[in-house]
Amino acid sequence: MADITNMPGHLIRRLHQISQSVFAEMTQAAGIDLTPVQYAALKTILRNPGIDQATLAGAIAYDRATIGGVVDRLERKALVKRIPKAQDRRARALTATQAGRRLSDLAEPVVSEIQSAMLDGLDAGERSQLIALLSKATQAGNQRSRAPFIDIQSL
Repeated sequence: MADITNMPGHLIRRLHQISQSVFAEMTQAAGIDLTPVQYAALKTILRNPGIDQATLAGAIAYDRATIGGVVDRLERKALVKRIPKAQDRRARALTATQAGRRLSDLAEPVVSEIQSAMLDGLDAGERSQLIALLSKATQAGNQRSRAPFIDIQSL
């Protein structure tokens, strides 16, 4: 019987658990009420004002069926607004509010710290190597995901 503790899937799942825990612990300590997905969505909306939900989902590699709930929560927190698009009244353009900008600015150094904390035990070279290998594996398997990443900058 195989030892699961050395299987990539098991290790990736464990590292994901660790990253979620570190994110929650450090953002809560800083008084920031955001999940990792909400943070990714908010940052993407700030970088791409007027983005629609479907494009946002692709830009953060999140399931299109559930991105609406993420945006709902950001809207309830008054961090983003949905504005009907002139060309298609059913479509909504997403924009960050002033509160969203302020929270993003507050979260930026904390999230940077989180990236380091989740890789405790690795030196700078090992961190770079891990990130390069994770990026390579993620890009290679992107189309196998039920929520593939779409580079909206290249559209």
